[in-house]
Amino acid sequence: MDENIKNTITNEINNNEVCLFMKGTPDVPQCGFSMAVSNILKILEIKFKGINILDDNNLREGIKKFSDWPTIPQLYLKGEFVGGCDIIKEMYENGQLKEILKKKNISFKE
Repeated sequence: MDENIKNTITNEINNNEVCLFMKGTPDVPQCGFSMAVSNILKILEIKFKGINILDDNNLREGIKKFSDWPTIPQLYLKGEFVGGCDIIKEMYENGQLKEILKKKNISFKE
């Protein structure tokens, strides 16, 4: 992986408590999976940074290698990779997502 891309990814993850690598932006998601995760974060009123991987093909491929996860979106909470759409949806539905947010001291709407 390109060192610049690796640094870019690392900086975004380290500088944003909640970081979502997605297709499109939080306001204009470009795929249903990215929209679903973005909407969950919005419902919980979590402040997050959405990073559009469609802007840069190196970033798009780089994040997959970085996380060793083949799909987008990818959610990071305080530097830790949590998962993609199916995992986040399941965690949201069963309450695990709120537990992680509490443990990591990330504010959200109950």
